[in-house]
Formats: sequence, C-alpha cells, structure tokens
Amino acid sequence: MIEVESLSRRYGNRWAVRDVSFRVATGEIVGFLGPNGAGKTTTLRMLTGYLAPSSGAIRIDGIEALQHPIHARQRLGYMPEGVPLYREMRVYEYLRHRAALKGVAEVSDAVDRSLERAGVTDARRRIIGQLSKGYRQRVGLAEALIADPPILILDEPTSGLDPNQVRQFRELVRSFRHDKTVLLSTHILSEVEAVCDRVIIIHAGLKVADPSTERER
Repeated sequence: MIEVESLSRRYGNRWAVRDVSFRVATGEIVGFLGPNGAGKTTTLRMLTGYLAPSSGAIRIDGIEALQHPIHARQRLGYMPEGVPLYREMRVYEYLRHRAALKGVAEVSDAVDRSLERAGVTDARRRIIGQLSKGYRQRVGLAEALIADPPILILDEPTSGLDPNQVRQFRELVRSFRHDKTVLLSTHILSEVEAVCDRVIIIHAGLKVADPSTERER
C-alpha cells in the first residue's frame, strides 16, 4: 500500500507539487496521469526517496518513509523514465550486480525469476547496449523486480516504444494485478484505460481528480 498526505515540493518560489494526497491499495494498479511537467516525476522521486519533500508524509507498506527511508525503499521496485542501464554489460551480469547491491539472497534464483517475470529470459546473455528499446525497458523492469518487492513504481514505462512493444509491456504490467501494488505514471490516457484499475490526475502540481477519494466523500 502507498499512502501520501499533503505532499509538497518547492523550488524557490515555484511549487512543483503542492498539497497532494492519495492512496494506492494493496493489489491495485493505479495510473498517475497528467501532462508533461505536471509534477508526476517529482512526486514519484519523493515516494522512492530520491528527492526530499518540502512537506508532507509518505507511508510505504505501512512504513513512514521519511523516518525510515532504507526500510521503505526495500519494499519498492522503481523503474524511472529513461531507465539508466550499464549498456556494456550483459543482461544477467547487470541483474546480478543490482541484486548484490540490494542484498538479495539466492542471487541466481532472483535473476532467473526477474528475467522470466519481465519476459526477457531469451536476452539474458546479450549485451544491453545491443538490445532494442523495448528489451531495454524490460531489463529495467527486471531490475525493479529483482528483490521481489510488493510495490512497483513505474515512471512513463512505455515512453519511446513502438506500438507492438507498448502492447507487450502493457500485458506485462497487467500480469501484476492482485500480485503487486503498482503506481504507473503516464501522460497517455489510453495507457491508463488499457492497464489501470483507476486513475489519479495531476495538473500543474495539484491533484485534480481521484475517484477513490471522491467515493469516500
């Protein structure tokens, strides 16, 4: 579960995110929808501990993320937009490296499991830089899955993919339904309709729609 209360981030006199609150229940796939520059990536970076909020509270799987950031991160798998990969490494080498950094037990089993779940087993011995954009995105997803976290945060995961790659990636995300909690950032409405259980809409740093909140009123 992800819980966010009055989350804000300020740069000088400009609010990138202002007083945003929402909740993603266990087993849900929720779309975080908004135009480019709306504050989606800033919000996700605060959730994942890469950026400190100016104010607000974040709970990741019941853990107060600002007080216990390491424990909170251990419950998360994060796939940022434009996944940073070591392009000179082979896929399995890269995943073994990331598993070791995360302190994953039974590294070989974890790598095999994440490769299979991300649909990239057939590329395990290939050099990352020689893969298509779609396969590199899948490697990024495999890295997010390497520690088998209960929560996935995906930032524009289909950006730059061709229509066939988009379809395949959406099928992968749908396979996580009821198994993992997923927050998926996108500016594409059709992506939300194809993948998500519900949507949170953000614009100019403000939350403008959240059906779950509206149902509770």
